Amino acid sequence: MKKSIFLIAYLVAFVSCTDDIDPTIYNTDLDIIENLNNGVAPADIVENVGVEVLYGLDYGGGFIFHFDENDGSLIVATDYSQIGNKRWGDIFDLDTSHQIGSGVENTQLIVQGNLNDNSPANGGIEEFGSDDYTFKIVSDLEFNGFNDWFVPSSDSMEAIFTNVHSIGMGNFDEELTYWSSTKEGYFPYVMSFDVNFGGETFNGLCSQVNGLLIARKVY
Repeated sequence: MKKSIFLIAYLVAFVSCTDDIDPTIYNTDLDIIENLNNGVAPADIVENVGVEVLYGLDYGGGFIFHFDENDGSLIVATDYSQIGNKRWGDIFDLDTSHQIGSGVENTQLIVQGNLNDNSPANGGIEEFGSDDYTFKIVSDLEFNGFNDWFVPSSDSMEAIFTNVHSIGMGNFDEELTYWSSTKEGYFPYVMSFDVNFGGETFNGLCSQVNGLLIARKVY
């Protein structure tokens, strides 16, 4: 009888202890996605096992390619080429950022610029005249359960290649050229994920059609 009472008390104490475990603290017995799903902060994962373990994981609607040390966020990206190659939109003079994480603002700036009359009579080169263009499509997009997508910057595109595609992960198409949201004057930066191009963006033309690669931040 005493042994039974002791066993019951031990089991109650064990269950109580396990109930006290905080799931938001990094757990080595779980994989990285399980830890993220439990609410473990990416910064805690990076502190314990390094940032490389995050790269290429399918999470938050895309594949993780960047950890932001400043705000602890992740940025994920995925191919959206099933929609087909799309035009840039209006052709007008605009500079947007190259920096990783700037794609949100870049996309907004390009959409705002398209609201203007960019016909030659008003100083532009071409008024596309439709919302069926890359940046409007992406800014309005609901995909994989999320609606906060943007077109990544040129530096982000290179990080996607280096941190995801080059290690054999992700879903990016080597036969496509993708738009970035970085633009200098009239010249946007584009990128091929074909390894023969070396993972660097290069100047494209707004008059061309290219594939869509989309990104979002995960906090």
